[in-house]
Amino acid sequence: MAATTSRSEARLLRFDRGERLLHWSNAVLFLTLLITGASLYVPQLSEIVKRRHLVKEIHVYAGVLLPVPLVLTLLSGRWGRAFRADVRRLNRWSADDRRWLRTRGRDRKVRIGKFNAGQKLNAAFTAGAIPVMLATGIILRWPNPWQLSYRTGATFVHDWIFIGLAFTVTGHILFALNDSQSLRSMVRGTISKGWARRHAPRWYEEMTEPDE
Repeated sequence: MAATTSRSEARLLRFDRGERLLHWSNAVLFLTLLITGASLYVPQLSEIVKRRHLVKEIHVYAGVLLPVPLVLTLLSGRWGRAFRADVRRLNRWSADDRRWLRTRGRDRKVRIGKFNAGQKLNAAFTAGAIPVMLATGIILRWPNPWQLSYRTGATFVHDWIFIGLAFTVTGHILFALNDSQSLRSMVRGTISKGWARRHAPRWYEEMTEPDE
């Protein structure tokens, strides 16, 4: 269960191929949405880009496509098995998670699983934001059937969630760049056992207990 090749004694499989493909598909779509969204809402960027209609169409299609990789991975059989297991981990909160939040990750005695509490909150916010952004985006793109109150509310919600996503995605990228091992694991799939022992001891024990 722990790892794979001749160096498997030193590494653990953290993300399988399906999870990595989902992550990078979502990353491309999210960045496309953030860049095109900023170009539509910030006057200075709109002046630089100029082709507002094309940017708007790219933004709409990227938004419509955003839930597709997630849904396909969730519903697929073997391909989505590891991802569904991680979804269950993300939805499971422990006393250590709450303690991690209280100490903002400074308490080294907290025994974290595969994901820390910050990652769980980020995943919950992102998962909730996707259908809300899709629904409000549909109202903004095709406004005619909707009452003015719906259009006004959709604009308010869409704009503020966009700002929230811009902060969380930027934070996610900065944290990833600050942890080269974690970033490489989303490219190659595996991570060192030493990293797992330090940063995710409960997950490390879950992955190695049958073998050691």
